[in-house]
Amino acid sequence: MTESFRRSGEYESYDGYGNPQQGTPQHASSPVNPEWPPPPAQPPVQQVMAEPPAPAPRKRARGPLALLAAVAIVAAAIGGGTAYAFQELTGNDTVATSSTSTNVVPAAKKGDVATIAAAVSPSVVEISATLDNGSSTGSGVIITSSGEIVTNNHVISGASSIKVTTSNGKTYTAKVVGTDSKKDLALIKLEGASGLKPATLGNSSGVQVGDTVVAIGSPEGLSGTVTSGIVSALNRDVTVSTDEGQGQGGGDGRWPFSFGGQQFNGDTGSSTTTYKAIQTDASLNPGNSGGALIDAAGDIIGINSAMYSASSQSSSGSSDAGSVGLGFAIPINTVKSDLANLRSGSTN
Repeated sequence: MTESFRRSGEYESYDGYGNPQQGTPQHASSPVNPEWPPPPAQPPVQQVMAEPPAPAPRKRARGPLALLAAVAIVAAAIGGGTAYAFQELTGNDTVATSSTSTNVVPAAKKGDVATIAAAVSPSVVEISATLDNGSSTGSGVIITSSGEIVTNNHVISGASSIKVTTSNGKTYTAKVVGTDSKKDLALIKLEGASGLKPATLGNSSGVQVGDTVVAIGSPEGLSGTVTSGIVSALNRDVTVSTDEGQGQGGGDGRWPFSFGGQQFNGDTGSSTTTYKAIQTDASLNPGNSGGALIDAAGDIIGINSAMYSASSQSSSGSSDAGSVGLGFAIPINTVKSDLANLRSGSTN
């Protein structure tokens, strides 16, 4: 209680403003017993009531953790095999690559030929090149949604015009972007193309003998043909021509190359290059050149480039030539390392 006590007859006098007058005893502000201690300035009960806001810092402490968790989720999504989705969202013409397994083919369907064919066939095209002495047919692999296509140099070498047919039957005109005859590689670009499905380029350094593989191409002009087999050997020396027009094999699609000291499909000429190839027993035939060699996860591990045929050792072009289970592909890591060079417009 803050009530004051006064002795009988003692009253305060005030001026016109309500203030005590000078000299007048003022008992209201003094307790009856001056020995009582003054009350505490801030009762303990108020200190107890001031404690509830303490949880607020704990709420703020959770903010950075939530932010870090959100960043981690986004990073995992970008790093988890979503290169193609990122490309489509940003508009960047980026090649989809993978150094590990991807979800091109679901894990439960890994190695299933039908599933691999369905997933990758839209990324493989038929290439028809017009030559001075006729025409030839090969294959190619789409690597960007805007229509960049990797193929063999010998498929388009010496061509005056190039037509490309996609898996849905649509035809485009293509221009040569760059060539590398030393690696038997070429990059062409479709005119007016968009929204195409690029293949995912895998990692050929992890390929082992005995691995299951699938080949997709256009043998004898039969686009979208699928064959399967295994990797039967690695690092085989395959030699092809680097002379423009020399590699056309008379326009019949049977590209000359040499292997093991023997010439196949005609004469490679005097100017040649040799590369280390993946050997496969998946059936390859004329027209498969430039097509895809695919692993069990649906990733491209090689570009098919040459086939051995027991009936093709002369340049006569025997009609009974065909696959006997020895085909060769350029490792995809060789392709990836050469892409910048090809995109620069190089024609070496």
